Amino acid sequence: MLVATTPSVVTRVSAAPSNLALAHFAGSLALETDCWDVHSALGNALSFDLSQPASPPDFVLLDVRSPALFAAGHIAGALNLPHGKIIESALRDYAKDRLFVCYCAGPHCNGAARGAIKLAQLGRPVKIMIGGITGWLDEGFTLVS
Repeated sequence: MLVATTPSVVTRVSAAPSNLALAHFAGSLALETDCWDVHSALGNALSFDLSQPASPPDFVLLDVRSPALFAAGHIAGALNLPHGKIIESALRDYAKDRLFVCYCAGPHCNGAARGAIKLAQLGRPVKIMIGGITGWLDEGFTLVS
């Protein structure tokens, strides 16, 4: 068995202690969700199985992109509210404890983070959907227009 004699770029900086890693990764799940989980939750909520009563999703999926981009293609069931227009009066129809999940174009876009900041400033529970539209399409899911 060969043993490396010099540290690689990966190991040059030591890994965090397990308790710090646990806090970090558990904390990230409190702030983020992914496309697969959103798709699964929406699929359960928007089930076309008439033998099972459909239940609404337990979160609001918020597309924070422009109305033009939303019209060109968005996730079925999403509400369009550009991050610059997130104000308390736009949220009045939602309970204060209702979770919002923001998404934008993808990893190259910070719109979801901007929307999440606005929602958090308003005292609303919020997560971002990592990957955005790019991640959604990468998973093989479709958009509606």
